[in-house]
Amino acid sequence: MKIGLIGDYQESVTAHRAIPKALELAATELGVSVEFDWLQTTELRGISLSDYVGLWCIPASPYQDNESVLHAIKFAREKDVPFLGTCGGYQYAALEFAQTVLGYSEAGNTEVQTDTTMPLISNLVCKLYDESAGIKLIENSKISRIYGKNTISEEYYCGYGVNSEYLQIFDGSEMFFSGFDEDGDPRCLEIITNKFFIGTAFQPERSAFSGISHPLICAYISAAINA
Repeated sequence: MKIGLIGDYQESVTAHRAIPKALELAATELGVSVEFDWLQTTELRGISLSDYVGLWCIPASPYQDNESVLHAIKFAREKDVPFLGTCGGYQYAALEFAQTVLGYSEAGNTEVQTDTTMPLISNLVCKLYDESAGIKLIENSKISRIYGKNTISEEYYCGYGVNSEYLQIFDGSEMFFSGFDEDGDPRCLEIITNKFFIGTAFQPERSAFSGISHPLICAYISAAINA
């Protein structure tokens, strides 16, 4: 099985160094073999995404080709390919859904479009760089079932996120926000009709530096195996 890592690899990005080890730890725990390809965003248009059993949109946004990233997320969502989006991948998953499914073509990311009329992705008041923080998961959400609890603590490297002022546009849709910080700001999302489609503002891959296989990454790999 092969996972496609959507993003622009940079050795200096902590999460990028962590992801291969995180995949290895999860694969070892599950007793499977996992390969992966780094999919540079400027090359996505020429890549067959159907060659991958799972797609992971990785941190370090904005990307070199933001539109190609949105297209790849749309592919995963529509084809029901197991999808994980962490940090920037979480932001772009929300953006793609708002634009494509909910019809808010004006939804934007202030990190890229400072003058956007609908700042769905915006500058966080409380930035979290190399810090851990608590998250309250919605009871009976997919992510809470994966963790087996409703309160978790995870590590971030995050200066932008989903603007809570626009959460109401997702009401009644297939995407819902399943975790919030102590201030009520969203920290994870999922699509309930897909086999596995989860985005997190935090970076679960960082657990690899402690030699720990992360339950969310294990669940993602399991979904890809069984897709």
